[in-house]
Amino acid sequence: MQPTNRSSRILLPVRLGFIYFSLMVALALAYVPTGRFPGVPDWVALVLAFWCIREPLRIGMGAGFLFGVLVDIGQGAAMGQHALAYVVLAYLATGLARRVMWFPPLLQALHVLPMLLASQMLMVAVRLIAGAEFPGWAYFLSSFTAVALWVPLNYLLLLPQYQPVDRDDNRPI
Repeated sequence: MQPTNRSSRILLPVRLGFIYFSLMVALALAYVPTGRFPGVPDWVALVLAFWCIREPLRIGMGAGFLFGVLVDIGQGAAMGQHALAYVVLAYLATGLARRVMWFPPLLQALHVLPMLLASQMLMVAVRLIAGAEFPGWAYFLSSFTAVALWVPLNYLLLLPQYQPVDRDDNRPI
């Protein structure tokens, strides 16, 4: 008898092109000017954490650095601020990937929250060292918003990998 909270569907291997496509979509969402609305998630950090946990051998600190520099350029932030935070996020996510994958998506979100908060604290520390003001405690709401989006994002990003439920006799798999 199978547990009821787990899917019995087998996932296909993820294509590297789809991983980078989803990161580019997250980058495009990061470029959307949202002003200073509190609670807008860091889309790149969220998608990067997801892929570092799901595919730690394919996406890691190099992708974190690359997309961090692209976010720094697009948002006009201090050069290297997001890159440093995303490298640390990717390091934490790949280091904890095997542990996090044992849990269902809702509990995975609770494991991702400290990672996202740590990356945000690192960005605030870089800003403070550079002489900027403290952005306020509402700045950290975006990590909680991102964690609330973890479960739907999990299903959305895994959707192309699902095999059909019905068996096709013409396919070898």
